[in-house]
Amino acid sequence: MMSHTNISLPESVKIVEVGPRDGLQNEAALPLEVKIELVNRLSRTGLKHIESGAFVSAAKVPQMANSSEVFARISRQPGVNYCTLTPNVRGLESAIASGVNQVAVFTSASEGFCQRNINCSISQSLERFKDVIALASKHAIPVRGYLSCIVDCPYDGATHPSQVMSIAREMLDIGCCEISLGDTVGTGTPLKIAKVIEAVLSQAKPEQIAAHFHDTYGQALANLYQALQMGITSIDSSVAGLGGCPYAYGAVGNVATEDVLYLCQGLGISTGINLNQMINTAWFICQHLNKRPTSKVSLAAEHKLFS
Repeated sequence: MMSHTNISLPESVKIVEVGPRDGLQNEAALPLEVKIELVNRLSRTGLKHIESGAFVSAAKVPQMANSSEVFARISRQPGVNYCTLTPNVRGLESAIASGVNQVAVFTSASEGFCQRNINCSISQSLERFKDVIALASKHAIPVRGYLSCIVDCPYDGATHPSQVMSIAREMLDIGCCEISLGDTVGTGTPLKIAKVIEAVLSQAKPEQIAAHFHDTYGQALANLYQALQMGITSIDSSVAGLGGCPYAYGAVGNVATEDVLYLCQGLGISTGINLNQMINTAWFICQHLNKRPTSKVSLAAEHKLFS
């Protein structure tokens, strides 16, 4: 007979949908109308946080080149937080003009990745944040911080949890409202993730931390379950499992939003999001990308929903 273990899980979680930005920036460029329709469909699922574009160099990331048009033309739903990535003050100024609700900055827990991704050291990247955060605060715009390579780096190897903890603390001190911990390469396993979160929680509150896990080795859901048990209630995910990382060869997409919703549903954790609508949205965007979702849930639902 099975015994029931007392497992502490949150009653609800916040899902941050990163598909229109983190997902699409690693896929083939799509027409503007499709990107607008994707955000509009996601807005109707019950999501409250949608990363809808990025104000970055069009030469480096052409998939995000028309983010200002996306923000200008989406049908904004009440209570939905439309956010964007802004690596510098110029990007932030464009984001402010576009009426975003929140912005994000990014750095890495590894020097090698930081140099190849944003062409500067970790300390230089943190210095750059200060001007962005100062301007954002003048406009009452919260700033989220992405911290990548929390487990492993494709250039430097393993990342020590104390390094992640130290940078996360510094990002909070500079003024980030939340730190999204990114397993960029997707090599994390529950024990590795537990050690990182434990280290970070020695310097931060659970509500200041989000989980951003890639599914390269099929461990993202197991890692999220570990994070949930440690009090983390903010999860980044990407519809249909879109994306990857252009600076980490072989790293496949973020964990699929549909798979996260199914996990939470099974655990009795409220998300406020309609799973069937999310599955339909996954198939919509994948049809335009001429690919199939990587989401197990969307693939399982294919016959039932699309026969």
